[in-house]
Amino acid sequence: MRGHGKHRRPKNVPLTRGIAAVSLTGSAALALPLAGATSAAAAAPQGTHSVAVAKPAVSAALQSVTANASKAASRVAPVKYSVVAGDSLSKIAGKYGVKGGWKKLYRDNRKVVGKDPGLIRPGQKLSVAATRTAPRPAAPAPATRASVTTRSAASAPAPAVKAAATAATKAASASTAGYTYADNLEGWIRESLDIMAREGIPGTFDGIYRNIMRESSGNPRAINNWDSNALAGTPSKGLLQVIDPTFQAYHVAGTANDPYDPVANITAACNYAAARYGSIDNVFGAY
Repeated sequence: MRGHGKHRRPKNVPLTRGIAAVSLTGSAALALPLAGATSAAAAAPQGTHSVAVAKPAVSAALQSVTANASKAASRVAPVKYSVVAGDSLSKIAGKYGVKGGWKKLYRDNRKVVGKDPGLIRPGQKLSVAATRTAPRPAAPAPATRASVTTRSAASAPAPAVKAAATAATKAASASTAGYTYADNLEGWIRESLDIMAREGIPGTFDGIYRNIMRESSGNPRAINNWDSNALAGTPSKGLLQVIDPTFQAYHVAGTANDPYDPVANITAACNYAAARYGSIDNVFGAY
């Protein structure tokens, strides 16, 4: 935009007077101030343009510094992680924000994990290329009537304690959700989906239902006593036909430690399927 009078031609009267002064005195030195003034006037626009050119350079430098600071802030030192029951490579990668997900985590720890990325064992030490720190564990919840009842049953025979613990867990889960689950296939799947949502395990009702109908026809007490797993001493059990070692490795805390328990069986199987296939929704056959 043109400046107000910045580049206006000087009036002829002052210039004429300057020249007249030179001719009257006959001294050339008196012309020097005029030449100097002319040079200064010419330099002024250059000074203005030089400032305008410098601005993009300063802006680019600031952007570079900001970007570098942002990258530095997002980096977290690699961590050593000890696998616990219920873990999966997918779950660990999500917790620490591993770029490349469980596949990257598996490549970095293949010597530790072995040939099957879907089978990790408690106590294994994994090197995790973290981009964020893991969330702090939540503070323990205050004691409820259900938990007090469970503790008071400790002196009872083992089956009674187990039944009381399972009932307390289901009651607490239903109370938290604000409703109770039907004691049928639909109710088991929906309760498992709520637990999976809290644990970050992917899966949908349709994907779970489809696989249950193929594996057990909806019978939570189903067991396979004839295939290779059965011959090896580890028959497939429950709604999603999980063998005991897989159930223990992918068991999710807060569910019953019983492969025949429908909610525990569904949740553990979906946890395993997420680690190996990305989601139970991606399973369309024996897994």
